[in-house]
Amino acid sequence: MKFVDEAEITVEAGKGGNGCMSFRREKFIPKGGPDGGDGGNGGSVYLVGDANLNTLVDFRYQRRYKAESGQQGMGSNCTGKAGEDLYVRVPVGTSVVDKHTEELIADIAEAGQTVMVAKGGFHGLGNTRFKSSTNRSPTKATKGTEGELRTLQLQLKVIADVGLLGMPNAGKSTLLRAVSAARPKVANYPFTTLVPGLGVVRIELERSFVMADIPGLIEGASEGAGLGIRFLKHLARTRVLLHMVDAAPLDDSDPVEQARAIVDELASFSPTLASKERWLVLNKTDLVAEEDILALQQRFIDELGWDLPVYRIAAISGTGCQKLCHDIMLSVEKHRELMQGDESYREQQEERDRAMELEIRQSVERARAQHAAARQSAEDDFDDFDDYDD
Repeated sequence: MKFVDEAEITVEAGKGGNGCMSFRREKFIPKGGPDGGDGGNGGSVYLVGDANLNTLVDFRYQRRYKAESGQQGMGSNCTGKAGEDLYVRVPVGTSVVDKHTEELIADIAEAGQTVMVAKGGFHGLGNTRFKSSTNRSPTKATKGTEGELRTLQLQLKVIADVGLLGMPNAGKSTLLRAVSAARPKVANYPFTTLVPGLGVVRIELERSFVMADIPGLIEGASEGAGLGIRFLKHLARTRVLLHMVDAAPLDDSDPVEQARAIVDELASFSPTLASKERWLVLNKTDLVAEEDILALQQRFIDELGWDLPVYRIAAISGTGCQKLCHDIMLSVEKHRELMQGDESYREQQEERDRAMELEIRQSVERARAQHAAARQSAEDDFDDFDDYDD
């Protein structure tokens, strides 16, 4: 199945049914009075989190969703039937943003979470509603109101405890294969991973966490280079970032400079995301001498000022992976306990998530604007070339 993490849809709630204007007409009842019933309310549109979905691909084929309208009122004080509500299933981890106001409507983070995104129209009133001691035969009935119409942007962010961050070919997919049952594609060329991959890392019975393999980043990613910012946002929901560095790059590039470039891109994309807890993982250490590894670690401290937990692994053979996963499990369990038992910690995390969400949306819009400007410039240059050729 194709992985799609952004989609735009239009949702329209049902219109409220009109009220009825009617009078009772029966034999031997010459003045039966008004008996027009109310219309029915229009159906609303809801989004529901579904744990069985993991992509927004279905919304590429169906982009418009409309709830049922309410039925018109009838005589004999019969109320019209209300329109059926429409429930649209979306993957857990979907953020819903109003396209026109840029308002964050909802962040669906749990299975079964239900959010109304378009409210149905209110029913019209029948003429029975307007009778009084001074108005025995009202001829007034109201129409139902229109349902809400909104254009929504759906943005999916994978939900994982740990996110793998690093340059292409740093060994992120190899690590995921080594510690979980996931089988992402692995090859000796850059950008092997084109979509995020998830794997469940099981430490022991009832102790596990989810690891996300994010496609590799390059310098300029926050402005759209390489795979661009499309997948950077998936790191937002993770608890810990594992910054993987190739200790023995085949192109003889400098691992410290590669790490510096990634951190700069992360900070440019979202300063709050860049401040998230991050661990340094040196991969392919089986190909480097011990003294060279120690010197590389010291360079990270001296040149980047990093005071991060450092782990040395060889993902292809699994060396060092058990210790890494055990420490991750302890960190994740501590976070889960604090989220449940410490209200101030939970509020702090929620405030941080809101700030991160705002920064990410601003970065996405900025990158789109730059891309549109570059495309317009290219089209103008092409037009100028045509004029010169003529």
